[in-house]
Parts: sequence; C-alpha cells; structure tokens
Amino acid sequence: MVVNGVALMNARRLKQMVAALLLLMTAGNAAAQPAEKLYTLQVGDAVMTVNAEGGGKILSLKYKEQEVISQSRWPESFGSTFWTSPQKEWNWPPVPEFDKRPYTVEQESPTLVMTSEVSERLKFRIRKEFATDPSDSAFVITYSIINEGDVARKVAPWEITRVPNEGTIFLDAPVDSITPAGLMPFEEVNGIACYMADEAAQNRKVNADGKGWLAYANKGLLLVKTFQDLDSSQPAPGEAEIQVYVNRGKTYIELESQGAYTELKPGEGLSWTVRWYLAPHTGEVLPVVRRFLSVCQ
Repeated sequence: MVVNGVALMNARRLKQMVAALLLLMTAGNAAAQPAEKLYTLQVGDAVMTVNAEGGGKILSLKYKEQEVISQSRWPESFGSTFWTSPQKEWNWPPVPEFDKRPYTVEQESPTLVMTSEVSERLKFRIRKEFATDPSDSAFVITYSIINEGDVARKVAPWEITRVPNEGTIFLDAPVDSITPAGLMPFEEVNGIACYMADEAAQNRKVNADGKGWLAYANKGLLLVKTFQDLDSSQPAPGEAEIQVYVNRGKTYIELESQGAYTELKPGEGLSWTVRWYLAPHTGEVLPVVRRFLSVCQ
C-alpha cells in the first residue's frame, strides 16, 4: 500500500511538474511574440489588417469574414511581408528590422504610414504606405527603400504574400519560360500559366517574367495583385519579376513579386506600388483575371 501511495504521489508530482513546464513554455512563447498593434483598412466587403509591431506585416485579408492569407503561426509561414532583393545579400533568416521588429507609425489616416528601423547590416530603411482606392475597389500599398548609409547601393523591392496550399495560381507568362522547368506542374489555359496547388516532400520555387500581375483563386475568392511590369533585364541578379514558392507538405505557398533593381545614392530612396484586389468569382476564373489586364497596361 505504501508503494502504491508513493507511486500515486510521484504521478501527481510529475503531472504538476509537466503543468509548470508547459506554463513556462507558454509564457516564454508569449514573451517572444511581438505585441500586436493592429490597423484595418476596408474596401467594400474586403478588410485588410496590418500589425505595426510585428514587422509591419499584413496579417489578414478577408472578404465577408472569409480569410485568404495564411494564418499559420509558425515563423515565416503567415501574412504578407516585404524584403529587399537580392536575397544573396542577406541570405537567411529575413532581416529582422524589416520583417519582425516594430515599425513606427507616422500617420494613421487617411493613409497608414509606417517606417522600419535602419538595418545595421544593409543600411536601408523601409517605409510602408497603406491606402484604399474605392473607385477601383483596390488596396494600394506603396513600399519605399531608403539608403541610410554613406555609400551607393543597388537594391530591388520584394513583396511576399503567404496563402494556404490550396486553390490555383495564375500568371501571364509562357509555361515553357518558367524556371526551373518542370519543377511545378504549370499548365497553359487560354494563354495564361496556371498552377493548381499540389503537395511534395521538398520545398520548390520558380521564377517567371510575367506581365505585371499575379492572381490566386481559392474557395470562391480571387486575389489579384498588380505591379510594375519589368523586362527581363530589370530584376536583381538571380531574381525575377514573379516568383512562386511552395513549402514542403500541405502547408503554405508564397506569392512573390519584385520591382526593378535600382542604385540608390546615400539619402536616396525608391518607391514601388502594388495594388491588391479581393472579390468573389463565379464560374470560370480566367475571364475575371483578364479584366485586370487593362489595369497593368
């Protein structure tokens, strides 16, 4: 009986220790997560939420409460962020001043304006301006990169939007021009390259010279992003106007677009604008995508 009593006491103590450990882990994770200072913008039934304290990321984009952006809470797997290109200049992980640290909100209305800290390594500062254009049913995001260093540097803007590994991605490029060839099963439909989300054991990424837009359709919603159309000489070395990254397993996909590789003298900056459209679609998706082509011309 004593032995059973000791065993029971030890079992209770073990449970208490496990509970205490879990509490400490939860507290540690909460402390590690950036506080959320959220701002919202609305166009019709579409609502965008931005977290100034967590790298100025777009955390959510909903149409009538239906989410289109990845809500995974694992690092580097959720929301929409902004980096400088080429990646080879900072490799990995993302530059913390741009991707995770708090942004200073300089203006809340009518345009939400926020700026990052200066990167110790790259000597750039990022500025983000979030606005709406009700007449065009668009969210208008302007990213700026300012050279705060004392030497001229070349750089390109780069937006990364993470979505669930579901649905279909559309871009205007010949399938045989997407590289590496055959890495992802793109098909041509009515002159548009289409990729239906699939699952693989490895991470995959492709590059494409598109026509200034990238679209994603899932569960009755269509997200279209438009930006400057580049020729093949304008992206940063080793980069591309459009990139699609698929994380291993059934996790998330990144919709990526980049602007022109530009030299900035000390104190100079560049600005690059992306227009986001979110609306339901019915029937065939491609005609809906095609009506956005006029925006890019």
